[in-house]
Amino acid sequence: MREFMDGAEAICRGAFASGCNFFAGYPITPASPILLRMLHELPKVGGVGIQGEDEIASIGMCIGAAMAGAKAMTATSGPGLSLYSENIGLAIMGEVPLVIVDVMRLGPATGGATTVSQGDVQFLRWGTSGGFPIIALCPTNAAECYEFAQRAFNLAEQFRTPVFIATDKETVNAQQTVETDAFERIEIVNRTFAPAGIPYVPYRTPTLADTPVFSPLGGEHILRFTTSMHDERGIITKKPASVANKGLHLEAKIEAHRAEFEFVKSELQDGATTLLVSYGVSARSTIEAAQNARRAGKRVSMLIVYSLWPVPERALSAALRGVNRVIVPELNLGQYRLEVERVARLQDPRPKVIGVNRIDGDLISPLQIEEQIL
Repeated sequence: MREFMDGAEAICRGAFASGCNFFAGYPITPASPILLRMLHELPKVGGVGIQGEDEIASIGMCIGAAMAGAKAMTATSGPGLSLYSENIGLAIMGEVPLVIVDVMRLGPATGGATTVSQGDVQFLRWGTSGGFPIIALCPTNAAECYEFAQRAFNLAEQFRTPVFIATDKETVNAQQTVETDAFERIEIVNRTFAPAGIPYVPYRTPTLADTPVFSPLGGEHILRFTTSMHDERGIITKKPASVANKGLHLEAKIEAHRAEFEFVKSELQDGATTLLVSYGVSARSTIEAAQNARRAGKRVSMLIVYSLWPVPERALSAALRGVNRVIVPELNLGQYRLEVERVARLQDPRPKVIGVNRIDGDLISPLQIEEQIL
């Protein structure tokens, strides 16, 4: 069936398909349509939707709901993400399954509330203290918003971590024609609980790369939840061995499994010396530019990145082989280009990495990318 919808509706539908039953958020352009739809639709399926008094309260409610058994989501934009920062750190430390939608707009600060941007890419990765890894997914259109909302919830449950859906004003607010029969429905991952009859330690795992299981809801286990560094029992500690163990676990549970969620679309052409690397709304122009260049007889490879963080280094390294130029279109001053350059430095010979960038509120056109190809 063909429907006319925006990315906000698609994200919400994907959340419902994943079993999302709690949402809290605060109005902020251009993320407000997600808040409004969740407030309207969640009660119909027995869920809870709350407009918090501010962003800090909203993400705090989501953390509490998630730890009490709910599948929780919140949505904001760059200024709200700034206010989320401390609680994002709490969610990482407490290993909270949580989905956070960031609808990017032009910054800094209030910036351009109704202006498209992709300026939060590095902020998502480094926006809270500690430097521990996060997972960020980035759809390019409404149909992919549905798919990656489901994947975000699955990854949040699988690795007990906040997972970001990095999108933008145009993808979320602009309506598109979508073949909803072709929506990708993914097998849903639900919460893992400790088996009955064995001693339960809240943060104990067989290896550093494993994820701790939850206590069965309504059980009699003693649980502790803290924003401070803690041992496997959840008790605050300063013992170097326990501190190191916790930090290494927070890294390993994501980094050791990164190949499992390296989502890209790869179109590599034999003999191509130019590679296009893009993501989000800019990928739409990139796809058209590649098609036009190929029609003109140019051999051009393309890599669309859906999993921004961790960087899909295996797929990127494979795409870089044999090319001498890499073109990275993005609506910022070159934030993801930094990651492409880092991976490209490992290639021999090293390709030249070129950015196609805009920060004036307009989208990158296919023609701008074609000019760099030619």
